[in-house]
Amino acid sequence: MPNERFWSDMRVFVTGHTGFKGSWLCLFLSTLGAKVTGYSLVPPTNPNMFTLCGIDQMVTNIQADIRDRERLRESLEKADPDIVIHMAAQPLVRESYQSPAETYEMNALGTVYLLEAVRSLSTKGKRIRSVIIVTTDKCYENKEWPWGYRENDPLGGYDPYSSSKACAELIASSYRHSFFHPDAYSKHGVGLATARAGNVIGGGDWAKDRLFPDCIRALLQGQTIKIRSPKSIRPWQHVLEPIGGYLLLARKLHENGPLYSEGWNFGPNPDDVKTVEWIVETLCRKWGGQAAYEVVQGIQPHEACYLQLDCSKARWSLGWQPKWDISQAIEKIVEWTHAYRERKDVKSISIKQVEEYLDSKRGS
Repeated sequence: MPNERFWSDMRVFVTGHTGFKGSWLCLFLSTLGAKVTGYSLVPPTNPNMFTLCGIDQMVTNIQADIRDRERLRESLEKADPDIVIHMAAQPLVRESYQSPAETYEMNALGTVYLLEAVRSLSTKGKRIRSVIIVTTDKCYENKEWPWGYRENDPLGGYDPYSSSKACAELIASSYRHSFFHPDAYSKHGVGLATARAGNVIGGGDWAKDRLFPDCIRALLQGQTIKIRSPKSIRPWQHVLEPIGGYLLLARKLHENGPLYSEGWNFGPNPDDVKTVEWIVETLCRKWGGQAAYEVVQGIQPHEACYLQLDCSKARWSLGWQPKWDISQAIEKIVEWTHAYRERKDVKSISIKQVEEYLDSKRGS
């Protein structure tokens, strides 16, 4: 798991830092003592974790578009980072049906622009050692298999979002072979990897058309939760789980780029791969009171019904494994959201959860 001594004063450039996952990443890095520069559009929702936790006070905050090539390159050069973690994206399947062109621009071309900026700076002898392109479990060609997808399984994507993330994977692979090849590491000095995570959940997520934010909105308003695909199965995991994996991978890349420059899965244990209905039923029980749900009938845009990741490689090669099971993850969400509802200091709650995660062991 993340090494605090390694991260102290480490310069990290994070794209997409104003989003739910990016905010948790910045909070995590700040807790470890890293010096973070964030590059992103304004927070995508109101309320949002970035504002509530005062993330802008923890990082050098650059609000700009990943598609602005020159601004991105200038910002990266000024930050002069050791490590780059690229998460800026249009992250929603249903939104990608409404805005497919923008989804490809953000997710595919945005990755090209980020890697072009890294390539430009690497030719000038800059200090970038680790680059992680964060994609998704949905980058795989989903065959509804009852077993987990491994890193060498075919990429694909039915919907524009999933397809755009598969594109990002292919782009990263091309740049790794063309410009940052492990065999030429002594010349460029850049370790380039991709990271694929499951459905991340946690306090502070208010995205639209996503299960947990929709549930939380209903619960806060005293309404019945409505779910549309009760039997769909996803690799649910607390947001700190893949973040812990990204940071471990970033350190490994920094220490030995050629050995770790490839794709990596960071998902939950098989026992934590649950149906939507199981998740919502458990959330209602832990929330307490009159919390309830109902299944909504009707035709919905296509989404995969079954998806699971095989994380054997990360376990054996990185020494990474999940710390919190799905029940613990839901408890953390309830704790965070109750604090928000009661107008408590959610920044303190968030930092406490990061520290608990760092201190915890699997099964504790």
